[in-house]
Amino acid sequence: MYELIVIGGGPGGCAAALRAAQGGLSVALFEPRQVGGTCLNRGCVPTKALLHGAGPGCDWPALAAEVERVVSTLRAGQEKQLRAAGVELIPYRAVVTGPHTVEAGGAAYEAAHILVAAGSEPALPPIPGLDTPGVVTSDGLLSDLRPLDRLAIIGGGVIGVELACVWAAAGARVTILEAAPRLLPTLERELGQSLAAQLRQDGVEVFTGAGVTGVAPGPAVAFTHRGEAYRLEADAVLVATGRRPATGGLFAGDLLPELERGFLRVDGQFRTSIPSLYAIGDAIGGAMLAHKAEAEGRFVADLLLGRTPLRGVAPIPACVYTSPELAQVGLTADEARARGIPCAAGKCVLGGNARTLIEGGKRGFVKLVFHRESRALLGAQLCCYRATDLISELALAVTLELTAEQLLRPVRPHPTFGEAISEAVEAAFPLS
Repeated sequence: MYELIVIGGGPGGCAAALRAAQGGLSVALFEPRQVGGTCLNRGCVPTKALLHGAGPGCDWPALAAEVERVVSTLRAGQEKQLRAAGVELIPYRAVVTGPHTVEAGGAAYEAAHILVAAGSEPALPPIPGLDTPGVVTSDGLLSDLRPLDRLAIIGGGVIGVELACVWAAAGARVTILEAAPRLLPTLERELGQSLAAQLRQDGVEVFTGAGVTGVAPGPAVAFTHRGEAYRLEADAVLVATGRRPATGGLFAGDLLPELERGFLRVDGQFRTSIPSLYAIGDAIGGAMLAHKAEAEGRFVADLLLGRTPLRGVAPIPACVYTSPELAQVGLTADEARARGIPCAAGKCVLGGNARTLIEGGKRGFVKLVFHRESRALLGAQLCCYRATDLISELALAVTLELTAEQLLRPVRPHPTFGEAISEAVEAAFPLS
C-alpha cells in the first residue's frame, strides 16, 4: 500500500510526486504516455523550441531533431529525478475503482490518498468536417513537423496564435479564424488587439468575429465574416479551440466526485467530494497552465506531509510567446471596476524605450493597475519583448500587494525593458 498514488505525469503530477517522495512518503506515479505530460511533450516546450528556431527557409528535419533533443533531455532528467527520490513510475493508464484503490495494467493498487493530475486534451467544436484529412489538433501538428505553404487556424487563443507565429516565421501563409471579437479573448482587451495588429503587419491574415461553418476535403474551410461567406483552402487546418479535462473513463462504475461545468470540484485544499481523493491542474479548471498545476501539486504534497505550504497557488501569470510577447497577472482595469474597486492605471508605451528600439522596435507597452486609495498593485498587462520574464517581478508585487511607492524604490538598470515598469507606475500617479 502506498501513501500517495498520483494519476498523471504532467507538471502537476510530477511536482506532487517528487515533493511527497522527498518528504518521505511512498509514492506511485501512473503515466501511460510520457513523463512530462502535454506541456513537455506536446505543448509548451516544443512550441517554444519551434518559436526559437523557425525562420525563412528553415531546415525542418533539423528543427524537428532539435525539438526532440530538448524534449528528450528534459524528460530524461525528470524521470531520473523522480526515480532518485523513490517514486515508482508505472506506465499504465489508471482507473480509480474506490476511495483508496486504482486498477492499471491488470493489477490493483491501494493508497491512503489519490491525487488526480490527469491534465487535458484538445476540445473539438461541433463543426462539420473536422474528421477530414488534413485537419489536425496541436497534438497532430506538433507530431508531424514539416513546411506548409498555407495553414488555416480555427481559434485565436494562446495555442492558435503561437503556432501561427511558428509557421508564419517559416514563410507559410497563415490565416487565423476567431469567433470572438478579438484574439486572446481571455486576456485584457488591448493585448489581443495589439497582437492582431502586429500579426497582420507580419503577414498573417486575422479574421475576428468569424463563424466557421464547415471543413470540406482539400482541406478547405468555409466561414462567414461580417455577413460575407468565404472559402479558405489550405495544406492543413489546425483546430485550436480550447482544451477539456482528460478525465473520461477515469472513474469506474458509479464512483464519481462532484463536478462543476465538467471539471472536478475541489475545496481550498484541492480535496474532492471524496475525502481521500485530491485533484489539481487542468482537471479542476481555471487557468490551464503548467505552472498553475505545478504550484497546486506542491501545495497538496505539503499538506499530505503535514507542512504549511510555502508556495502560493495564486495569482497565476498568463504568458503568450508571440513576437512581441504578452503577459498578464492579477486584475485588469475593467475587472477591477466590475468589482467596484477604485483603480488607477498607468501605461508606458515602449516607443521611446532604448532596449526596445535596439531589439527591433515592435509595438509594445507596460500597463499597471493600482488600487486608487491604497495604491497597491492589483494587476499588470504587458505587450513587449521579454514580457514573459518581466511578469515575474510584477506577479511578486501583486502577491505581496506592493504599493506604487514600493515599486518605485528599486533603481532599474538602463537600457532594459524593465525601465518601463517605473515609468508605468509614475504614469498611474503623476506628480502634481
